[in-house]
Amino acid sequence: MKSKNSVFQDLYQALVIWAEDVNQHEITDIVEKIEKSKLYLQAAEKLPEEKVKQFVDNLRFDIREFIQQNELQAKNSLYLGLLNESFWNNMQAITDKSQVEWSELDDDFKHHGEYKSGDFIGFGFLECQNCHEKITYSHASDVADCFSCSGNTFIRLPFSP
Repeated sequence: MKSKNSVFQDLYQALVIWAEDVNQHEITDIVEKIEKSKLYLQAAEKLPEEKVKQFVDNLRFDIREFIQQNELQAKNSLYLGLLNESFWNNMQAITDKSQVEWSELDDDFKHHGEYKSGDFIGFGFLECQNCHEKITYSHASDVADCFSCSGNTFIRLPFSP
């Protein structure tokens, strides 16, 4: 019988694989749409300027309406959340960590090395002062309570070389 951690790890891994698969197929779809758009643009060159302006205005209106109607759903989307985190994790992996240390140094001085829940932090590692759980922030965000003990006081850990 598998342990709970093993089951959760398997589930998480399956979710990551699914998100990467969807991401890969969506990129292919986007490339195809761009190629079609090139063909449409070539055809649009033959249209009168007034018709093109009308088309662009209508497209802007449709996109604005789509965003307004789906904004709440997008905020609560597990897939988009994972895609967003994956993007930021990839950006973190290619970032010059010494530059981040320098940019975060001023904030560390302002906080006297201690961060509380609700404080704003750039990306980095925080350690809970209550249970010593390490939490990774892969992009700028508000500090949340500790997932393990609900503690609200943290210190920022330096990046390893």
